[in-house]
Order: sequence, then structure tokens, then C-alpha cells
Amino acid sequence: MTDYTRFYVGGEWVQPVGTGKLAVVDSASETVFATVPEGVPEDIDRAVAAARAAFPGWWDTPAAVRGELLRKVADLLEQRRDEVADALSHELGMPRSQSASIQVGSGIGTFRMAAELAATYEFEESGDSLVIREPIGVVGAITPWNYPLNQVGAKVAYALAAGCTVVLKPSEVTPVSIFMLAEVIDEAGLPAGAFNLVTGLGPVVGERLAGHPDVDMISFTGSTPAGKRVAVVAAETVKRVALELGGKSANVLLDDADFASAVTAGVAACYLNAGQTCSALTRMIVPRSHLAEVEQLARKEAEQYVVGDPFAGGTRLGPLVSDAQRDRVRRYIQQGIDEGATLVTGGPEAPEGLDKGYFVKPTVFSDVTPAMTISQEEIFGPVLVIMPYDTEDEAVEIANSTAYGLSGGVSGSPERALRVARRLRTGQVRLNKARPVRSAPFGGYKESGNGREHGRFGLEEFLETKAVIS
Repeated sequence: MTDYTRFYVGGEWVQPVGTGKLAVVDSASETVFATVPEGVPEDIDRAVAAARAAFPGWWDTPAAVRGELLRKVADLLEQRRDEVADALSHELGMPRSQSASIQVGSGIGTFRMAAELAATYEFEESGDSLVIREPIGVVGAITPWNYPLNQVGAKVAYALAAGCTVVLKPSEVTPVSIFMLAEVIDEAGLPAGAFNLVTGLGPVVGERLAGHPDVDMISFTGSTPAGKRVAVVAAETVKRVALELGGKSANVLLDDADFASAVTAGVAACYLNAGQTCSALTRMIVPRSHLAEVEQLARKEAEQYVVGDPFAGGTRLGPLVSDAQRDRVRRYIQQGIDEGATLVTGGPEAPEGLDKGYFVKPTVFSDVTPAMTISQEEIFGPVLVIMPYDTEDEAVEIANSTAYGLSGGVSGSPERALRVARRLRTGQVRLNKARPVRSAPFGGYKESGNGREHGRFGLEEFLETKAVIS
């Protein structure tokens, strides 16, 4: 078992003010895998003070130099890819065959892209006035458990590239990979206080960070209810707030789609990371005339997902991250049955032979209507709902019928797919099995949040705009 006992503050590993510890549980074995310190508000105060003191020097550091340091972080993280991937598969449950490429790979890629932007972005432009884009200041970053390195990179790497200093509060559920990242950042030689790490519970250290008067911006990723609370707390000091929240993304299959290909890709886009993905395409909206065909294709594909130990060969679907998450997903599956949806495959029972660990059967529902809970609320598990439509207008109406608007997909002829994509009220749409692009802006409409991450738009979230008129 790994026992982390210190926070990273002001360029040093320091003893926490609080004395509590938080257990990190292996999601497949239900045993304690590691412990991390349980921070208190005074730990946040110390970290914010370090970030505030470091800000002028980091701001004055040439952007190209900042980029070189971020590139070094990416290189060092690459050297530890296998070690970090092992930790992620223990704490999160993603199959080890995927965690190195998807989880660690996304973190490495995000730091590399931020490094490139730091070196190439035009921070000044001349016109009727001199427009200067400069760092907003001290950024408080609060990140979730489902893609730890990617989400930390989307905030920390881009904030540092912009010239901001950062205090990071990662999820206490999957913090081990982030402690490893802090070790890498320390080795890379960033100035003391540019990056600071404190772990703890959201209502304690998260709220202190969000409300701290010396924090200029909060960037939060997590559930919509938690994001609303962060926004309320942050409003007291009128700081900038960026929120990347929940999703219930639609995947619209038009009647001229290649259904065999689109359904296979759609199931994968729902089940990635055991469905614990905010942008997962969890609602498959299909022509009523093709409903039986899609049900058959989805059942066949879902039943090919081998559920099991993340470290076992052949596992395609690992456990969910915690007992609370497992129980939540099973309740939603039962609710779908109770509300009259057709259970195509799966169900609320534990997968055969997997009574230990936080496992859930890959599940598919059909004949789901917009009035059903499973079509409206974010389940965050391997649960796909199939919803029939009769006209293209009805498909768009169903797609836009939730409180969320984070991602989406459309399959069909390119011209028609683009036409439908333009009508979807969502922050990102993938056409015909297109894979996500790292440089594309990512963020939501409606209750999926505000602000954008990644690429140029992600960098600009952490910049203020100043006009100098002469």
C-alpha cells in the first residue's frame, strides 16, 4: 500500500495542517490501495499564499520558457507511463490495456499541446488599440475522478501556459496518479509556488478554494449539482468561474446511416471507461423503421464486452470507481425497468462470477421515451438507451430535450449529418464515427456548464484582455 503523507506547496513537500487521512480503494478488489492526506482550509490558505507569491515571477517568465517546462513535464510523464497506468487501473478500474493509452496518454498530450500554445500564441495584437492578453492570476482547479490526468491537464497545463499559478484540488477518489504528476512537475523544475497540490473533501477544501479572496478564477469539472455550489460560493468574490459539468449526450442515427458500423461505434462511445465519461453518447436516437435492427446490433455488441479484472487479458469493461457509483447505476437500471423501458440486455444484478468489486453489467434499453428518468438523468455507467423517432425534426427535438448539452453524434450522409449537427444544442458533435480531436474546444451548453477547454479556446479561458489606447 502507498501512503502519501505530504502536500506539494511552494515547491516543497510539506506536512499538512490537518491530521486526517483518506483511503483510496482498489475498485476491483475493494481493498485499500493507498492513502492521502485529508486537507483542511488552512492547507488551502497556505497553498494560495504560495501561488500568489509566485505569480509575478511566473507571469514574467517568457511564454516560450513556460512552454519548454511544460514540455519537460510531458516528457517525464511519458517515462513513467506504465507506472502511472498501473495506479490508474487500481484506483479507477479502467482496463490496463486502455489506461496507458487513454488515461495517461491524454494527460501527456494535453501538456504537450499547452506547451506548443505557450510558445506560439500571440499574446498581443495591434489595431486601433494595443490588445494585450495576460494571465488572470491565481487559478483554483477542482478536478474529477473519471479522467484524472486529462482533466488536470486541461486546467493546470493551460493555466500555467497562460502565465497563471495554480492550486489544484483533485478528486480524493483517484488521487494517486495526481501525486505522481506532482512528483513529475517537481522534477521538471517549475518555479516554487507555480503549481500546488492539496487533497481533501469538496465541502471542506473545495469550498475554501472556491471562495478564497486571493483566487482569481475557479475551473471546476464534476457533477452539475456540485458545479452549481461552486458557482454560488465563488460569486461572493466575483471571480471568474469555468464549469464543465454533466451530460446526457445524444447519438442520432439518420435513416441513411451505415447501421452496423454506427451502432458498434455508438456502443463504444457509451461504454468507454465503463460509461464514466461526461461526454458519453448515452442516448441512441434511431429511425423507428430500423429499431429492431438497431436493438439486435446493440445487443450483440454489448454482449461482447467482457467484464472483469482490469489487469486480466481480454477485459473490455472494468469495475465502476466505487460502491456508491455501482449502487447508483444499478438503481437507475432498475428504475428503467420499473418505468417500462424494454431491457435488451444486461440488468441490475452483478455480472456472473463477480460478486466482489464494483462491477455492473453492460446494459441496453430500448423503447425509451423522453419522459423516462433514464433518458433525462446522467447515469454515469455502462447503460445505453435507444429512443425511436419518426421524422428528422422529432430526432432533433428528442436530442435537445434534456437539461444538458455537452456532446453528441450524428451518423448519416455527410450533408444531412452536418445539417442535423447544426441544430443540436450541444458543445461538440462528432459526425460518422469521428474521433475526438485534442485541439477542438470542449465544453457545454445549458446545465453542462460554461467555458471551453483544450486548444486555443482552452488557453484563452485563463487570460484577461487589456486594451492600451494611444
